Amino acid sequence: MSRKQKCVNLALQGGGAHGAFTWGVLDRLLEDGRLDIEAISGTSAGAMNAVAVADGLVRDGPDGARATLEQFWRSISQRSAMSPIQRLPFDVLMGNWSLDHTPGYHFFDAMTRIASPYQFNPLNINPLLQLLEECIDFERVRSCNQMKLFVSATDVETGRVKIFDRNELTAEMVMASACLPFLFQAVEIDGVPYWDGGYMGNPSLFPFHTQSESGDIIVVQINPIERKGAPRTAQEILNRINEISFNGSLLREFRAIDFVRRLIEEGKLSPEHYRKTRVHVIENQEELKPLGASSKVNAEWQFLVHLRDIGRQTAEDWLAANYGQVGKRSTVDLRAMFQGIGAEHHG
Repeated sequence: MSRKQKCVNLALQGGGAHGAFTWGVLDRLLEDGRLDIEAISGTSAGAMNAVAVADGLVRDGPDGARATLEQFWRSISQRSAMSPIQRLPFDVLMGNWSLDHTPGYHFFDAMTRIASPYQFNPLNINPLLQLLEECIDFERVRSCNQMKLFVSATDVETGRVKIFDRNELTAEMVMASACLPFLFQAVEIDGVPYWDGGYMGNPSLFPFHTQSESGDIIVVQINPIERKGAPRTAQEILNRINEISFNGSLLREFRAIDFVRRLIEEGKLSPEHYRKTRVHVIENQEELKPLGASSKVNAEWQFLVHLRDIGRQTAEDWLAANYGQVGKRSTVDLRAMFQGIGAEHHG
């Protein structure tokens, strides 16, 4: 396959409905056309976005990928239209996207704290699995030779990350990547139970090092690494615990990338056997942070489009500021992340 000017790997985080932000980023990158996506690593909502791209690419190239992404997110919205978990009229009037005042949300949230999914959903009914099977042709996904695809899940028994490769990928494997243990029964694949991949790889970067030629990784980040102040409510505390947990594996991989880079620069590792990985991050925490944890289950079409548009504009701004550096150097300072001073552009 002919390569475009710049070849990259994409790493897509999970984040429920906030994955529509990633939809917007992907939509703009595919529309722009200057980046060739060699591989995608995705977790949870990131994995769903990834398989939609693969399905659409096989069907009709980048335009097909964009159309499949829109169809997938529209189907999610349509399926949730009859859910009791909806914003109150007051929140709609005030433009508040969270479900913090919605009784149905609080009832369901409380139920997941006192009963396991094996108790409140003994038949293991999962509408999202059915939607995936209806919207995504996994035979096409498995045949997508335009790019490689890696989906992360967490092995419940060993606590290790499991990478499902595109060649074997099924809807059940994507659902394993999105299996939050308080909401869904563990997804069993070949007799092994799996939970959400975010616990051990959100998303996993290490497959890129050995199975991709590109040295550039673009992380589409949804979960904030830093959030000022201590959370006070039980919901805020749990949300922050999840954010820290789901960012932990990514930060560990960032540390490893930075460590290898420094060893190469110091002459302690041979550049013939090791390569510097250039890291880029597309994120917009200014817009996503204030939305709150409950908005991650808000699947109203208006909200999803709002997130998509934020993602598109964020990708547009990122391309304008950073495209020239792709293939040359990282556009984030990884060490600054570890020191708690945020990501910075550097030269």
